[in-house]
Amino acid sequence: MKFRTERDGLLEALVTAGRAAGGRGAAATTSPSIQLSLRGNQLEVTGSDPDLVVEVRTSVSGDADGVTLVPPRLIVEIVRSFEPGTVSIVGDDDEVRISSGRAEFAVRVPVGAEITRLTSPDSDGITLPSAPFADGLRQVVRAALTDDSRAPQLTGVLMVATDTGLRLVATDSYRLAFRDLEGLTALPAGNQVLVPARALGEIQRLLGPSPDDSDTLVFRHSDLDAVFDVGAVRLTTRLLRGPFPDYQRLLPPGYPHALHVARDELASALRRVRLMGRDAKDAATPVRITFGTDGAELAVLTPESGRASERVDGRFDGDELTVAFNPGYLLDGVEAVRADTLVLEVIDSTKPATLRGDGEDDYRYLLMPVRVS
Repeated sequence: MKFRTERDGLLEALVTAGRAAGGRGAAATTSPSIQLSLRGNQLEVTGSDPDLVVEVRTSVSGDADGVTLVPPRLIVEIVRSFEPGTVSIVGDDDEVRISSGRAEFAVRVPVGAEITRLTSPDSDGITLPSAPFADGLRQVVRAALTDDSRAPQLTGVLMVATDTGLRLVATDSYRLAFRDLEGLTALPAGNQVLVPARALGEIQRLLGPSPDDSDTLVFRHSDLDAVFDVGAVRLTTRLLRGPFPDYQRLLPPGYPHALHVARDELASALRRVRLMGRDAKDAATPVRITFGTDGAELAVLTPESGRASERVDGRFDGDELTVAFNPGYLLDGVEAVRADTLVLEVIDSTKPATLRGDGEDDYRYLLMPVRVS
């Protein structure tokens, strides 16, 4: 294999594919690797672990077709170290030579390296509007469990076909988020799939912070796998199995107490007062919120460091009470809301609270309070 290409485009492809290489779930006996496959002037860069495959297509100046494997972290560091300009790569079964300017590296092909290949669904792809789907992922993926040793199904995002569109749901058992995407058709009526949040986080990253609907996003799935095509990138992931919680049973019919507050003001206050708990023995030192007529007071108290408090103005409907939350989880929910005014609804100090945007009914973030003495 032999080709030449510009550094920046090659680096982007290597970084994107490399996020799947040697990730969570990779076998200990397998050397992490990225596969470079050249045919004509088309280079395909592939990274994988047993549950996720990312393939990136990019144009190069090809001289000799071929396939080789490279260690993901090293190849990225080498290419990143070059000055902008032309990079040349020559590879065979044993060694890959990478050069640019006067610098040249000869890298051994990883011993025992291999690439996972997942099945590609035969179904026709469905084009999804990128902007609302990416916004839904931003709001929901954060609530999924990140450690699959406790309950693997909670590391996924449930995609459910509703009567009016698509619903995204995630929970780690301490919090739950769901977003309704009205008018968006991705699954047959009544169907649902459980997609790993890790894979959807990569889709969110690929779409970027401000996608528009001219960005191409195509989705297809089988009983085992799901495929997302984002421009020149194809991501294939295994679907998760196992019972997903009956989240609708967790939604209270109503709340007796509600705080209406500026989202940014509440977020800034949370970031400040939680500093007091950063050096505590328990890193998740709760933030106590005392709700009153003119707003709420946030307080963090630690035996080691002291106390921090801040009042935020707002409108509170209900009786005065104090509820404590994990500050990181609470901040995640506040930051997920789109509206300038946020509504924090509570029942009491032991039952789930809900965050939503004022006037926005398509997103909910439920959060369990923390018991404090």
